[in-house]
Parts: sequence; structure tokens; C-alpha cells
Amino acid sequence: MTSTTFRTPAALRRTVRGIALNYRLSAEDRARIVLSLSETAATALNAGRPVTLTATDEAGEDGAARLTLALGLPRQDRPAATDGLPLPGEAGADGTVVWRVPLPPPRAPLTTVFPQATRAASATPRTGEADIALLEEELRAALARADHLADEHRKLKHELAETNSGVLALYVQLEKRDEELRTAHGRTLRALEDALRPRPLHVDGLDLAVHYAPASDETPTGGDLYDWFVLPDGTVHITIVDALGHGITSTRTALTVTHAVRTLALEGHPLESIVARTDQILSPFDQSVMATLLLVRLDPATGRLSLANGSHPPALRLRADGTATYLEVRGRGIGFPLPGSERVLTTTLGPEDLLLLYTDGLTESRRDPREGEQRLVSVARAHRSRPTVDLPGAIARDMLAEALHEDDTLALAIRFRAYE
Repeated sequence: MTSTTFRTPAALRRTVRGIALNYRLSAEDRARIVLSLSETAATALNAGRPVTLTATDEAGEDGAARLTLALGLPRQDRPAATDGLPLPGEAGADGTVVWRVPLPPPRAPLTTVFPQATRAASATPRTGEADIALLEEELRAALARADHLADEHRKLKHELAETNSGVLALYVQLEKRDEELRTAHGRTLRALEDALRPRPLHVDGLDLAVHYAPASDETPTGGDLYDWFVLPDGTVHITIVDALGHGITSTRTALTVTHAVRTLALEGHPLESIVARTDQILSPFDQSVMATLLLVRLDPATGRLSLANGSHPPALRLRADGTATYLEVRGRGIGFPLPGSERVLTTTLGPEDLLLLYTDGLTESRRDPREGEQRLVSVARAHRSRPTVDLPGAIARDMLAEALHEDDTLALAIRFRAYE
């Protein structure tokens, strides 16, 4: 172990540089050591207070040789931290700052260092030139290190750009594939739902048309469903169902309800009992079933119309002269408390009268059912002269413009022509 006292920054720098040269440290490590010790001692030396440098050549715990440099400072000059130095040191409790530097083999004895440093500190013309040469070497090492880091940074940026490009391409490919799967899935479900809907009904004296739109393309099936068929006496029966929820589950519920209603109607059950009877049949098997429904019976020969209701929006009647009336019937739907229609409303359609049946997605798209019903009257009047086949779709497009709430939508139009 060798130690000495220094009173000027220049003497300290030369000695530290001489130690680094003696142990054949690289120019980069040498520069880091010289700068770190010089900055740490600068406050004391510039104020005229001496510092002490102790150098120790020893083996570390791992057996590798290392150089330990301990800089003793006056109490008032002890640094609070060394993290910002080119080579951080360890501040001891006694105010000494210690640096431990791994040494490359082979190394010269430590005893040769301080005499060389002392001679280097003497004022000779060659000493200044030597210092400049060493500084230039250290600067070149620092510049080479900076260039190397810059080159590595450029390579990393290039690799990152290529990686990002590949990830983006993969993301686009996966998104495209996902969209294709969603589209195929939607087409399959839509085709399945279309297959489950009743076939077009052609009855003398009546024009019938229907429009259905799901809440979104990603869920092309929903709980809005209709059924129509001709009873043995020639009367047309129409069922409108709106099952709770969206997607396949609500479609299954709606199908279950329409099949139960069709069975009861074909068995001859009176219209006023079918809503309650449907609930009695289904509730023992699935108590989660909830649906509103509207039942319509229409005689195409006379125009006689009968309606039963289970919590469903009322049918809209638009006469040939433009007079509009909602056919209100109170009742509670499937899965509701005390299900059933309170009565059957009976009236007669005149020639060219229009009957519009729908689900609440048509009138509640702006979250105000009353406003929706008023708007439906205006829209139906505006389009009533259209061919019946185009009427439900045209009405739905106008009603769903500027929608605030997306829901499955069903609109079914019946125009009474009477027998010709």
C-alpha cells in the first residue's frame, strides 16, 4: 500500500494517470479514473486544502486482481454522492472515497508508481508534451467509445424498426384474418337465422313485408323474431316476439316462444289465452325466459283484426285517409309477473289500410319511447304510398337515423287490399 498527499489538481492528475499507465489500464478506464478523482478532490484542492491518495494492489473476493484507490478528503469537502462521476466511487463513513478497478494481467509492482509520478510532477518541457499526448489518447478512446455506442444505437434503431415493421405487418395480417372470420361467422349466423324465419306468406287480399336489422354486424342474430301462417279457417296469424338480450341465446328464446305460440294457435286455443298459456308451458323448463310478444289475427276476406298483447309496443294502424291510431292492448309478457293479455282488441281494417307491427328497437333508438311513437306516425305517413315490399325498410332507415341506442329492429307491414 502506498499513499501520498497532494496540494494541486495537476499533481493529483499526473499521479493518478501514472498509476493507470503502470497497470496498463485502457485509455478509456484511465480517463474515467483521472476525471473521477480530479472532480472529487477539486473543491478541497482549489481551496488550498490537501487531499491524500492511497493506492492498494490486491486480489478481490473472486480472486481477480484489482486496484483500489482511496481519496481522503477534509470533512467539509466530503461529497454527498458519487453517482454522477464517470466512475462512481464508494463513500466511506470516515469521509474517504474509494474506487476499485479490475486489473488486466500482467501488472508491474505498485512500488514503481509514485516515484514515476513524482518525477512526472517536476517541471520539465517533456512533461507537458507527455500529458498532452496522454490526454489526446484518452480523448480518442472516449470518441471511439462514443462512436461505437452511436453505431450500436443506429443498429438497435434499425433492428427495432424492422421488428416494428414485422409486428405491424403481423398485426395487420391478424386483423385481416380476424375480420374475415367475423365476416364468415356473421354470414353463417345470418344464413342460419334466415333459415329459421318463416317463408314468405302470400295471401289474397293482403300485402305483407318485413324488415329486420341486428344491433350490430358482429351479432347478426338477436331476439327479435316473427312468425306468420294461415290457420285452418283461412285467418292469418302473426306473432311478433322480442326476447331479452342479444345474440344466439336471445334467438333461441324467441324461437322457443314462437314455436309454442304456433302450436297453441294450431291446436285451436283462443287468442286471449295464448300469452298466459305460453308462459305456463315454458316456465317449468327455463325460468330465465323473458320476452314480449304481440299476437295478431286478420281475416283477409273481411279485414277483421284481433290483437292480444304481452308487454309489447302497440300496433300502428294507418288508414287510407292518413288517420293514424295506436291499437293499445294491456298485458304482460313471458317471464313477467302475471303474464297474459288483459283482453283482445277487435277492429276492422278498410281497403288500403296499413298495419305496422314492430319491436321497441324502432321507436326507442333515441331513448324516448313517446317521441319515437310520434316520429313513427310521421315517418309512416311519409312512406305509406310506397310499395308494401319497400315500406318496412324505408321506415326503419328513417327511424334509425341519428340513433342514440343500438338495438335489434323488426318492422312488419300489412296492407289490406280485400278480395278483388
